[in-house]
Amino acid sequence: MARRGKKKGRPVSGWLVFDKPVGMGSTEAVSKVKWLFKADKAGHAGTLDPLASGMLPIALGEATKTVPYVMDGAKVYRFTIAWGEERSTDDLEGHVTATSDLRPSEAEIRALLPNYTGVIMQVPPQFSAVKIAGERAYDIAREGQAVDIPAREVEIGRLDLIERPDEHSAVFEIECGKGTYVRSLARDMGRDLGCHGHIAVLRRVEVDPFVADDLVTLEALEAAAAAARPQGEPAEDGRIADPRPDKERFAALDALLVDTGAALDCLPEIAISDDAAQRIRLGNPVIIRGRDAPVEAPEAYATARGRLVAIGAVEAGMFKPKRVFAGR
Repeated sequence: MARRGKKKGRPVSGWLVFDKPVGMGSTEAVSKVKWLFKADKAGHAGTLDPLASGMLPIALGEATKTVPYVMDGAKVYRFTIAWGEERSTDDLEGHVTATSDLRPSEAEIRALLPNYTGVIMQVPPQFSAVKIAGERAYDIAREGQAVDIPAREVEIGRLDLIERPDEHSAVFEIECGKGTYVRSLARDMGRDLGCHGHIAVLRRVEVDPFVADDLVTLEALEAAAAAARPQGEPAEDGRIADPRPDKERFAALDALLVDTGAALDCLPEIAISDDAAQRIRLGNPVIIRGRDAPVEAPEAYATARGRLVAIGAVEAGMFKPKRVFAGR
């Protein structure tokens, strides 16, 4: 008997800037979004721990080709450090490994902040996705083994003390680059202050180029998905047939997406003609025209009538495609 082929999803593309709730894993979030949109493929730009909430940009379809540009973007987190305990996971999930009766003053906290801005060296948490000799650090740590993780360079643009609810905790906001662990920051600040500390609350509020207004909550997502559920009488196989075309059926969901090209705001845009777009989609370079057209650019993206065509490089006034996008 011939094997049944895997059912293909629909060719929807764009970014869903998901407001991930506490308790949901990033992989679980991507799977749920992919299923709700009936998308053919999906991926995310930067893992959020289950205990963290906030912005998880999820790419659908052709937008998965732009994931690296969002991964490299600056991120903003708001977080609460609880003083007095260090934990194995550097957050609420782990067991207590050290305690202290000391509590830092506001002046002591503010005096420490400059040490954690700019380019610094940081050791990732024991429970992290960092690979050690081919194994994930969290897999080694779960077996009860100590993990020797080398320090790595990270960049922190700013670190602000937002409020001090009580002597046992403090709320901060950080803008940082790729690879920064906020849990490590809580651990290291607690050690420097002599009082120990761990993350009690963590929320990602921004991932460049997306902003808070782009966020879509789980409730809004599920409400839009309800409109896409099949309608009509059950078919012979027990499933419910829906006579509506996909464009109409999924309209409420698709309206929640941010355009694929939004992820490329960090690159120069080159507007081209329909004829040039056709040539580029076949993998051919084209001469770019216009007074403001760059002569050289290591990376740029081409659009035709506002639709993303390709990412490539400009050399001697010619756009050379590297990644081409479907013209749907």
